[in-house]
Amino acid sequence: MPIFNAKLFATYLVQHVSANPFGEGACAKHVRLALAAGGLKPITWPVPAKDWGGTLLALGFKPVSAVGYVPQLGDVIVMQPPKGEKPYGHIEGYDGKNWVSDFVQREIWPGPAYRAQKPAYVIYRHAQ
Repeated sequence: MPIFNAKLFATYLVQHVSANPFGEGACAKHVRLALAAGGLKPITWPVPAKDWGGTLLALGFKPVSAVGYVPQLGDVIVMQPPKGEKPYGHIEGYDGKNWVSDFVQREIWPGPAYRAQKPAYVIYRHAQ
């Protein structure tokens, strides 16, 4: 199993956020590059963020129950898109303090439509 350096993953996320406070719509690319910085190099990666579950499993991540969930450094969440929004969904990583995609989020939900609709999501944690 590849070694995952969650600190390097989180450092990349934070150091490479978009100048736009709400991101550029490049969450999957940003998280992919952060995973690589943390030592995990996906062989293939989907463009839609919502389809990243299989890739994370192949990299040694395991789903974590949302019941009683407490985020840990290096956790990754894959979200399905809200109804009526772009079909790509969202992916984000936890830096030990904030959820970060291509911007630092104020909470787990990346925007108003996600916050209002709370679409399905899966939390992943690397099984080291």
